[in-house]
Amino acid sequence: MPRIEQMFAFICEEQGSDDEGVVGASFGSQVLPLVGADMERVESLKPLAQSVADKLRKKVKIVVFSKREEVGLIEPRIFISPI
Repeated sequence: MPRIEQMFAFICEEQGSDDEGVVGASFGSQVLPLVGADMERVESLKPLAQSVADKLRKKVKIVVFSKREEVGLIEPRIFISPI
């Protein structure tokens, strides 16, 4: 798997403010954010983004973030099973 150097996100602006957020699609009880690391994934998410735009009656933008910086690390926990 190649190193992720950029992320694409589908975002929507809040009308009348500078606030914006990543849009998501509902799958059962979960809402998954519409993001991807390559154009193939972005293309596959466009129909879902179109549904969100239609439902919200708002424009959905596709933006790219390309500055990589690690800001944290989550290590696996080591579990010792009781004997």
